[in-house]
Amino acid sequence: MARIRTIKPEAFVSESLAAVPLTAERTFFGLLTQADDQGRHRDHAAIIAGQLWVLRPEHTPAEVEKDLAQLADAGLICRYKSPDDKRYLHIVTWHQHQKINRPSKSRLPGCPHHDAPSGTAGSTTAPAARTGVTEPAPTPHGTLHEDSRETREPSPNPEPADETAGEDGFTKPSVKKHGDLPAAAVTPHRPDLGPRIMDLGTTPSGGASAPAPDTVSARQLIGEYVTACAHRPPKDVLGHLGREVGKLLAEGIDPAHIRSGLERHRAKGLHPSTLPSLVHEAMNAARTAPAAHRPWMNPADVEAAYGGEL
Repeated sequence: MARIRTIKPEAFVSESLAAVPLTAERTFFGLLTQADDQGRHRDHAAIIAGQLWVLRPEHTPAEVEKDLAQLADAGLICRYKSPDDKRYLHIVTWHQHQKINRPSKSRLPGCPHHDAPSGTAGSTTAPAARTGVTEPAPTPHGTLHEDSRETREPSPNPEPADETAGEDGFTKPSVKKHGDLPAAAVTPHRPDLGPRIMDLGTTPSGGASAPAPDTVSARQLIGEYVTACAHRPPKDVLGHLGREVGKLLAEGIDPAHIRSGLERHRAKGLHPSTLPSLVHEAMNAARTAPAAHRPWMNPADVEAAYGGEL
C-alpha cells in the first residue's frame, strides 16, 4: 500500500540523483511511496512498473530494470536476495531522511549488508557500529557528575519532555557559567536521529572523517561534465571518464586542469582514454611569444637597398 513520504528540497541538488537519468530519478521517488516503513520493497521490475508507470506504458518493465540498475550503481538502493532466493531491495538512506511515526514491522527480510540479523522493525545497523564509542550510563539524581563536578539536584519545576526524551544512555552536560570548567564531552552521533537537512544518498556529515569543504571528487567533475552536454553521454563513456578522472586526482593534478581537459574532450568527442593527453595539453600548452616590435628606419644606402629602382 502506498504511503505519504517526505522529499526534502535538497533532493533536487543531490549529486547522487544527478548522476542517474530522469526516469531513474522518478522511479526512486516512486519507491519512496511504495516501500514499507523500513524502506524495503520487492525487487521485481514488472511489479514496480505496474505501481509507478501504469499510465506510462512506453516505460516498460525492461526500462524499469535499467532504472533499478542505475540506482544501485549510484548507491541509492541496495539489491539483495533472501534465503528463499527471492529478490528484494531497500533504500540505503531511508532512516536518515524518513521519520516514521509508529513504524510497522516489516514483512520483508532485512538486507544482509546493512540491517541487523534480528529483523526487528527498528533494526538498521548493528549498535556497535553506530558510533564506535561506549555510551555513558545515566547519572542518578543527587550524585556527582563526573564531567562537570557539580551535584545534580532534581528541578522543582521540571520542564516537559521533548521529542528526544527516552534516549538510552545519553546525558546532557550541566549548564556552565562563563569561566568555569570546560563542557562535557560531545554526545556521540546518532545516525537514526541524524540532521534533518542532508543530501540524499550521501553519508552523514560531521566527525573527524568529514571531507574538507574545498575537496573536489571525481563524481562532482563528471556531474559538471554531464550538465554541460546537450545530451547525456552513454553510461559506459561516463564510467570510463570517471575512472580516468579518479586516476588524475590521485596523482594530485589540479582540478582546474582536469576541468579544462574535460571541456576539450566534450568539444572534440574523443575516446575517454584520451583524457590524460587532453589534460596534459591544457597544463602544458605552448604559448607563442608575441613578435617584437621593430621601428622603421630608413636604409643608410638607399641605392643598395632598393636596387636602383627609386
